[in-house]
Order: sequence, then C-alpha cells, then structure tokens
Amino acid sequence: MAVNEVYMEVPVVRSMAKKFGDIGQVLSNVNKVLETLSTTLKAVAFIGFVGTAVVAQYIDTIKPYIKQMADKCVELGKDLSTSVDAYERGDATGATRFH
Repeated sequence: MAVNEVYMEVPVVRSMAKKFGDIGQVLSNVNKVLETLSTTLKAVAFIGFVGTAVVAQYIDTIKPYIKQMADKCVELGKDLSTSVDAYERGDATGATRFH
C-alpha cells in the first residue's frame, strides 16, 4: 500500500501568510479611518447638514464588515505561519487547523 505524503512549498506559504497579515493590517487601518470619518460627519450633521448624517450612517453600516475581514485575514495569516512552523518541525498535529 502506497503512503501519500504531503509536501509544502514553505517560502510560498510563508509569503501567503505575510500577505494575509498585511491585508488584515490595511483593513484595520481602513476601519480606523472610517471611524474618524464617521465621527466627523456626525459632528457636521449635528450642525445641520442632513446629507452627512446619511453618509455617516452608511459608514457605520459597513465598518463592522471591514473589521471582521481584517480580523479574519490576520487570523488566517497567523494560522498559516503556525502551520508552516509545524511542517518544518515535522509536527503533523501542530497544524490541526488545516487537517
């Protein structure tokens, strides 16, 4: 009976992990900018510009989704890095996230 072995191109997977981490950081920064914009627009809306209140509401609606994507990308990047480290050590159980 043949034994199937799994091989990993470690540099490629490490690169993917870094890219996911970078995407997560960019999305976190976008979330912070949206928070600032929302606060500013709400302050302007308080003065009397109704259109800014609508834009602030829209920003508040999409902000949680961007935060969620940022968190997921950072998590996936960490999981990929952990899996590569486990693969390099020869630890098949250390990467259970992807088994």
